[in-house]
Amino acid sequence: MTPGHSTGTLPDTDHARATLDKARAENFPVAPSFLPRAWREGLMAVYGYARLVDDIGDGDLAPGGRDAVLLGLDPGASDDRLAMLDAFEADLLRVFGAAGGPPRHPLLLALRPVVRDHGLTPEPFLGLIEANRQDQRVTRYATYADLAGYCELSANPVGRLVLSLTGTSTPERIRRSDAVCTALQIAEHLQDVTEDLGRDRIYLPGEDMRRFHVAESDLRAPSAGASVRSLIAFEAQRARDLLDEGAPLVASVHGRLRLLLAGFVGGGRAALRAVSAAGFDVLPGPPKPTKSGLLREVAAVLRTAPRKG
Repeated sequence: MTPGHSTGTLPDTDHARATLDKARAENFPVAPSFLPRAWREGLMAVYGYARLVDDIGDGDLAPGGRDAVLLGLDPGASDDRLAMLDAFEADLLRVFGAAGGPPRHPLLLALRPVVRDHGLTPEPFLGLIEANRQDQRVTRYATYADLAGYCELSANPVGRLVLSLTGTSTPERIRRSDAVCTALQIAEHLQDVTEDLGRDRIYLPGEDMRRFHVAESDLRAPSAGASVRSLIAFEAQRARDLLDEGAPLVASVHGRLRLLLAGFVGGGRAALRAVSAAGFDVLPGPPKPTKSGLLREVAAVLRTAPRKG
């Protein structure tokens, strides 16, 4: 399911478009074409924000320092991730009316009407920035509870924003959404063990690594041994359980939003199925679901979600 989106009022510069185009590589549909235009534009504006803040935190900005210049910094500041995150936060606050005029970055400028029209608050956006600050300070997680706390900042705000954008936010839906988003984050961590290790980050809880007798050196091997595979299988089951906990969210809404949320749950299940199909050997590279596999999982989610009367 390749995400479709309309340009609408979104920034049309090549620089901003390159960030938005990364939506096509996600495990789940970001803003599929069956959604109302206003929802698509809102979702793409939020995605552009989330993708850019992650690119800052990961050091994956386009070369040349353009993002730094747009945020009012020297081009060389692109390499100073904390300075970039601080400048990005200051520009975000301009979206919410802080002094200094309109936001400077085109992706934040595109976010401003979305925030206004849907009454969005700064907290989920600030959480995503704080998660990326944490990535600069914390590279290992001792316990699953520690990792879940990170997901509370890095993933759960996105689901909460989706509910706010579609006017469907309730405490119970937020709880279910948080479970889905944490599961999606864990699934991505499992796919990206090797890539994350290249950034000197490990998102596998240390307590679980010890339980399965996995050392960091085992994660640097070209392929996974039995202990690593058992660890990955354990974490994958944890993510599946979270998806099962969150799946009733799909049945709680109507129409096209039901399809979108089924895409999130089905995308997570398809990613985990790909990990399983690889024999839980994620070290050679990220196992990715096929388009047909994703569609099958989404259809299965919809079949098991009772229709609301």
